[in-house]
Amino acid sequence: MEEAVLKKLSLRVRILLFFAALAAGSVVALAVGLWFGYHRQGAPEMLNAFIQGGVAAAFAMVGLITWVWYLFDTHLARPMQGLAGAILARTHADVAEDLNPESARYLGELATAASAAAVTLTRTRSALTESVARETARLSADKGKLEDLLADVPPGVLLCTGRHHLVFYNSAAVQLLSDEKRPVCLDKSLFDYLDDSTIRQAHHRLLETGHRSAMELLCTTPSGHRRLAARMRLVGDAGDDPGAYVMTLRDVSAELSSYARRDALLAEVFEQFLPTLKASASDAGSPGFADLLSKAADLEDRYAICRSDTWPMTLIDAALISRDLRSSLAEMAPEFGGPWGAYAVRCNSFDMVALIRHVTERVVRECSAQDLFLTFVPEEKGAQLRLSWRGGRISDERLGEWLAEPLDGTGGGLTGLAVVAGHGASLFRGQVPPDECVVLRLPEAERREVSRHGNDRFVVYDFDLLSRLQYDRISEARLDDLTYVVFDTETTGLLPEQGDEIVQIAAVRVVNGKRVQGEVFDTLVNPGRPIPAASTAVHGVSDAMVADAPPVREVIERFHKFAEGSVLVAHNAPFDMEFLRRREREVGIHFANPILDTVLLSAVVFGQSETHSLDALSQRLGITIADEDRHTALGDTIATADAFIKLKSMMQAKGIERFGEVLTEVRRHGRLLRDLN
Repeated sequence: MEEAVLKKLSLRVRILLFFAALAAGSVVALAVGLWFGYHRQGAPEMLNAFIQGGVAAAFAMVGLITWVWYLFDTHLARPMQGLAGAILARTHADVAEDLNPESARYLGELATAASAAAVTLTRTRSALTESVARETARLSADKGKLEDLLADVPPGVLLCTGRHHLVFYNSAAVQLLSDEKRPVCLDKSLFDYLDDSTIRQAHHRLLETGHRSAMELLCTTPSGHRRLAARMRLVGDAGDDPGAYVMTLRDVSAELSSYARRDALLAEVFEQFLPTLKASASDAGSPGFADLLSKAADLEDRYAICRSDTWPMTLIDAALISRDLRSSLAEMAPEFGGPWGAYAVRCNSFDMVALIRHVTERVVRECSAQDLFLTFVPEEKGAQLRLSWRGGRISDERLGEWLAEPLDGTGGGLTGLAVVAGHGASLFRGQVPPDECVVLRLPEAERREVSRHGNDRFVVYDFDLLSRLQYDRISEARLDDLTYVVFDTETTGLLPEQGDEIVQIAAVRVVNGKRVQGEVFDTLVNPGRPIPAASTAVHGVSDAMVADAPPVREVIERFHKFAEGSVLVAHNAPFDMEFLRRREREVGIHFANPILDTVLLSAVVFGQSETHSLDALSQRLGITIADEDRHTALGDTIATADAFIKLKSMMQAKGIERFGEVLTEVRRHGRLLRDLN
């Protein structure tokens, strides 16, 4: 028991206890010697002299031992503890920088030997890494091809554990399931994005029957706005998780709405026309017959809309249409404007590009058009494509003649009128003073979330999640079996209790010991108060930048959803958490997440005597923070996440492998910061 307690004490504490024991023993030995000396002399008048001499000698001895301890601690114990942390960082955190010999100059050959060992380890690791990289290059190429293939398939693809947590998703799935308040992330529950009833029933049926065949089902998003046709199949060989399954998703909302409109139309034909026709058949001049003609015209218009549903059209990113138009209209060199990249429109992109090219060519030829400008203008339900120019005007009749002409490159003599009618769209002459313009109005468009992954086609996965263990108590969980959200905030000031607010918040997710690329939360925040110039000088966020940003309440609610079910990690967490928790009651949420602080984790690994600022910690761990990213929420978040991953590996090397063990260790350093768990 005593040996176990001593092992938990740091080297410096053990040395301090050794010198304290030496001082106490010396004082006791001095007192015993004086006591024997006094009793051998036996003269009472010598007692005061013995006491005074003993006290003076005791103070001198304790002072000398304290001075020797200070020198030993400063020149030996502290450098040895720092050297141990540096070696641990180079062994388990992939730090490649050379050891600093100046900090260990009093350790003699130990510092030189440690530096040589670190250099040899770095060289050996580099050689091994190069060898492994050469051997795995072909496998990586095949893996990349497979990722590209899965990223480009039209349906959304999901792989889930038997507990319905996400292990794999592609970009199509993100477009179907994600929104600003609910981004798709690894290890999140599928039921955050889809209604659970039909999915649970289908999964249970597959498990009961043991079928390897697929099961078809229809599911909806929690809001009910989107209906998806799904196909579920058990994976079969998923290691320790026999309930793992793969799902493909296809949006059938428009199809179902189309069928409903057709059914309603046919029902109305029979309900309204048959009685009227029977009554009016004998007298075509009756008032009922005129009403019949009006109803017929209305139903004809509705039929045209329903007919457009039969065209081969899907939601196409407007940015892709913009790219095709730039290529097709290159010789006419129009300027482009509007939020093309933020929307998708339902159309046949080939026919749409052909139509716009046809109209643009006629405008240039017949109107001597100059300064062509093609603008994307979103509307409440659809969108407009506006072609404006400086030059001559066109009449409605001439525009109709252009639409009646066949379009080049479409085949079969397809006319502009047919394309417009097939899309349920309208094309008309407008005006944007002082320019002339032609407007193409499309009936269906929707806002798309901007990709967090840097491209439009991607896959995100971690198949190790299929074998992740589950724990009844988080204190028993291994560190790599937990999901972490590392975050940072920038604020108007340092005093939340006096009204300071968040102006920017960023977070990244760490799953299975790796930072997940693309799973990023990053937003400016409107604090509802002016940002002091001194604060702007630190983080670069000004009043103008946050003028159109979402308010604090909305952002905290979104961040709470992003961090749900994860361990929160921050550098100096009490500061950041104070800004979040003071809004809990107002928003109606509670941050019940466990919390880790990299300041305390740094103290566990490197000792309290080291500097634990983010800059100092990053320097010790070989993490580079670009000057333009320092003191920005996302830049500091990424640095903190990388530092946390390295610190976690170093703690595991010291035998600290479970979450409860980490909490025990960090609470020993409460002098630095308050533990929030």
